[in-house]
Amino acid sequence: MLDLLLSILFSSLIFVIFKLFDTHKVQTIYAIITNYFTACFVGVLFYNKPIQLYEIPKNDWFYGTLFLGVLFILVFNLMAKTSQRLGVSVASVATKMSFVIPVILGLILYNEKLSFFKTTGIVLALAAVYFASVKDTPRAIQKRSLLLPVMVFLGSGIIDASIKFMEENYIETSEFPIFSATVFGAAACTGILFILLRSFKKPLKLNFKNVLGGIALGIPNFFSIFFLLRALQNETLNSASIFTLNNVAIVMFSTLLGIILFKEKISSKNWGGILLAVISIILVAFF
Repeated sequence: MLDLLLSILFSSLIFVIFKLFDTHKVQTIYAIITNYFTACFVGVLFYNKPIQLYEIPKNDWFYGTLFLGVLFILVFNLMAKTSQRLGVSVASVATKMSFVIPVILGLILYNEKLSFFKTTGIVLALAAVYFASVKDTPRAIQKRSLLLPVMVFLGSGIIDASIKFMEENYIETSEFPIFSATVFGAAACTGILFILLRSFKKPLKLNFKNVLGGIALGIPNFFSIFFLLRALQNETLNSASIFTLNNVAIVMFSTLLGIILFKEKISSKNWGGILLAVISIILVAFF
């Protein structure tokens, strides 16, 4: 349970850091690539065995990390576009509601069982994520733009489900740091390729603020994945419960951090979402 709590803490810190990016005018695309290099470096530091680079591609999980690395960059850019066109709350809801995908796959692929109370908790969790994130500011939405949150939903869900699949079938506990480092390294290389291609239209602009922001983001980003992998090995809770608790608690905790640190105002709907989140966590974790 401590691993899950730490994953929730570090994941919530990521949202705080993104908020600070906006405050301090950090260019997100450059910071996010620096973040992946940082997370990769932290993973290498935490790996307690000698690292032979030529040995890494021989691991069964290697090609899966390449797939995840590309997905990390793609989903991030989709989230950015969704935030710009439809609002941050829409992007947040699409990202966090995606826990439904690994939950369903866990039931199908791993024959996981859910009690009535856990099922009720998951349904309440969906409502909690929506109401905790939704804002009261109406905006006209073009039908074509509705494809963006759908893609974010699917992409985020596929990432979580892929992490569970790799953990279940290919990764030993001692390999968690090097696996995570390889995923982030693949994401960093994909990001470099992306900005190099974009540099034909926009010249590259690097500065110390972007690098510092990326380092600050990369450390909690690594530990959010590292502790999630460890949490998925919990013998008491199955993956459906872990993903539900993880995503709902992140929404709840990051919302509270926004209130405390940035004096953000939340509506009665948001408070209702937080209350539903607490109820869903109790049902999933203790019944």
